[in-house]
Amino acid sequence: MSAKPIGIFDSGVGGTSIWREIHAFLPNENTIYLADSYNAPYGPKGKERITELSVKNVDLLIKKGCKLIVVACNTATTNAIKHLRANYHIPFIGIEPAIKPAALKTQTKAVGILATKGTLASDLFHETTDLYSNGIKIIEQEGEGIVQLIESGKLNSDEMKELLNIYLEPMLKANMDYLVLGCTHYTYLMPMLIEMLQKHIKIIDSGEAVARQTKAVLDKHQLLNNQKSEIRNQFFTNGNPEVMQSLLGKDFKVEYLKF
Repeated sequence: MSAKPIGIFDSGVGGTSIWREIHAFLPNENTIYLADSYNAPYGPKGKERITELSVKNVDLLIKKGCKLIVVACNTATTNAIKHLRANYHIPFIGIEPAIKPAALKTQTKAVGILATKGTLASDLFHETTDLYSNGIKIIEQEGEGIVQLIESGKLNSDEMKELLNIYLEPMLKANMDYLVLGCTHYTYLMPMLIEMLQKHIKIIDSGEAVARQTKAVLDKHQLLNNQKSEIRNQFFTNGNPEVMQSLLGKDFKVEYLKF
C-alpha cells in the first residue's frame, strides 16, 4: 500500500504548484496529477456541478490506485470536500485560502484575498473569514479571467498584467500588507505580483502547508512510501498538454487523457 501513488487533482494546471511543494517535501512518493482543464475554471460553476466534477476526478484517481487524494483546487475544496470525505474511504487533503496567518500577522489590519467566484461564495470560506477577521478589513476580489489566461498559455501576457492592475487597486487603496492567493493557479503569478507590489506587502499561498499536512496524514495512516523502487510522477490532462508541459519543464512527461 505504501508504494501506491498520491493522487492530486485540480480544475487545470494550477495545482501543479501544489504538486511541486509535495514532491519537494516528499520526494520518495509516487504521484498522479489530474488536470481537468476541459472544464476549467471551476470558479463560476455552482456547488452541485463542482461536486460532480470532483467526484469524477476522484473516481479516476482511485481507479488508478491512489492511496490519498489532494484536492489541489480551492474551489473544489470549499464546495465539495465534505461530500468527498463522507462518501469515500480514503484520506483527503483540502486547500483553502490562508486567511488565518494573514489575519494574525497583518500590521495595517487590511488583508487582500484574490480568489475565484466559487471559493468566495462558499460556506467554508465565509466560516473561515468570520473566524479570523475580527477587527481586520478583508478585501475580497474575484480573479475573473485569470485561470482562462493561464490555461491558454498567456501567463506572462499584457492582458494578465492589465487584469492584475485592476484587481489589486482596491486592495492597495485599503493599505493591505498581506495578499492571500485563493487559487492554486495564482501561485504562478508570484513573479509578476512581486514586481508589481511594494516590498512590505507579503504574498501567501497554501502550498507549503498542504505538503506538511500531506506528510502528517500519510504518517498517521502508515502510508508513507518506504520502498526503494523507482519513483513515478505521472501527469494527465484533458486539455492542451503543452500548457502544463511549459510549466513543468522537460523533466516530466504530460499525457493527454480523455475523461
